[in-house]
Amino acid sequence: MRARAVLVLLLAGGVPAGVTLAQAPAPAGHVVVTPDAIVWKPGPPFFRPGAQSTVIYGDMSQAGPYVARMKAPAGFKIMPHWHPSDENVTVLSGTVAMGTGDTIDEKTSHELTAGSFMRVPAQTHHYFVARTDTIIQVHGTGPFSITYVNPADDPRAAAAKP
Repeated sequence: MRARAVLVLLLAGGVPAGVTLAQAPAPAGHVVVTPDAIVWKPGPPFFRPGAQSTVIYGDMSQAGPYVARMKAPAGFKIMPHWHPSDENVTVLSGTVAMGTGDTIDEKTSHELTAGSFMRVPAQTHHYFVARTDTIIQVHGTGPFSITYVNPADDPRAAAAKP
């Protein structure tokens, strides 16, 4: 019973105010989310326009586990960036190119199709290119943040300019 209570506490939480990710269901023990229950919203401000996202559970701004999904159109890119914690990416549909480094390098990127998984250790510079319409699932331990290798690639910087 005690382990069950700890699990409930670990999974509890919602998306913080001001973040444009969809609200995650309030976990109360066992969590089930079916595709028809997912609410897609425009991607968060740290992505260029075009992507959609949702949080399956957790609070990405807080310490603890989270699961999020991103739907990206063919050609969508996330320029080289890094995170302070490990990132785990599973391709649910479509094909993506992911690689490491400070620039997008088509020759060294890994082509990942549906069912593929990539673990990116904390602080590893990496990038993402959707080759086709794609849905990925990202899970990790928050708090989540993203830092672009080249600050000019950060959509938040462009949005802050008058």
